Amino acid sequence: MNWQDDLQFYFFHFMPYHPFPEDHKKYASTWVDYPNRLFDPEIGHKLYQTYLKELVMADQYGYDGLVVNEHHNTAYSLMPACSLIAAALIPQTKNAKICLFGTPATLQYPNRLAEEYAMLDVMSGGRIEIAFPMGTGMEYWSNATSINPTTSRARLQEGIEVMMQAWTQPGPTSFDGEFNSYKYLNPWPLPYQKPHPKIAMVGSSPETLQFAAERGWAYSMVVAAPRKAQIEGYRRYTEVAEKAGHTVTPDKKPISAFVYVAETEEIAVREAKPHLQFFFENSIRTTPRYLAPPGYANLAAFKAGAGGAKSLHSGFNWEGLKENVRLAYGSPQQVAEKLYNWCDEVGSSRVILHMHKGDMPHWKTVKSLTMFAEEVMPLLRKPTRALSEARKTAGLGGSNTAEILDY
Repeated sequence: MNWQDDLQFYFFHFMPYHPFPEDHKKYASTWVDYPNRLFDPEIGHKLYQTYLKELVMADQYGYDGLVVNEHHNTAYSLMPACSLIAAALIPQTKNAKICLFGTPATLQYPNRLAEEYAMLDVMSGGRIEIAFPMGTGMEYWSNATSINPTTSRARLQEGIEVMMQAWTQPGPTSFDGEFNSYKYLNPWPLPYQKPHPKIAMVGSSPETLQFAAERGWAYSMVVAAPRKAQIEGYRRYTEVAEKAGHTVTPDKKPISAFVYVAETEEIAVREAKPHLQFFFENSIRTTPRYLAPPGYANLAAFKAGAGGAKSLHSGFNWEGLKENVRLAYGSPQQVAEKLYNWCDEVGSSRVILHMHKGDMPHWKTVKSLTMFAEEVMPLLRKPTRALSEARKTAGLGGSNTAEILDY
């Protein structure tokens, strides 16, 4: 299957908290120990209403999926329980798939998580998709008395094993593992989709990639993964999956992109850049200690992660971001061209769009959300016809899609 045959767009929301107090930089991290006295419930209430409205609008505007995720002890995200946000979205939406990026199976009883996801799938009539994360190192500080980070990967994999058994084997069954033991594994309800919703693994470690590829599941790299790392990661993922006997279809290699659409590139950068800067300088500010608790990662990953955490304090590098990550801030034609080329270089038919970042106000999110739906989607979903018309309007000949996207 060619990636263009089933191109779909997913709107990802972090639901961040803002504003921050003027002296917030005195706190080294906005995760784990950022004081919760700085949370104002009245502001939180307004933000939930606004963010849910944006997600519902994406469904109304024809986006194919809505992505919600889960983090703890942080202003980075107001979603400590992504299942609750999904439940709130189900009765307000009609067509978009709801993808949970997701509750770590290490932080929840896996049979309960199997029941929660199955319940959401039944409630939505089969619109749920699931991505399993191991969770950031900060998650394990937030649950430090109950979860040993040294066992995090083993717990994750066993928890997923419990969920697969619960969904695919008629119950009651039994399960006796290293961390979980069930005499009666017998969840009610079972998923609407058979045998279960579409599954992906999300992360950046070689172990996560290997786990997804060997099972033939989709694999999604983390939000700000460098473009070159994504290309190499998907090359390796395809190699491992095919060796295990699985066919890697374009929907199993989603790409993530920071996107903002405006009338021109100059306007897009002026309107959106400050909020991306807020995201990198404030929303994800943390320390090496919190990012990688002892035992959370192997030695090589620990060194790389600790270095990455230090870089979060080194300032906002706009030119570096443009060069290294998938950043598309510009006119509809410019955004369409970049997304086309990025999908083409890895053969991906799923684009995860990060359109709201940091402290972006509602009107900017709505503007970009609307322009993308009305002006970018038609160029990419019907590239030969729509872009050919655009080329004719510009006084150019020919109808080759790649050529059209280059002008």
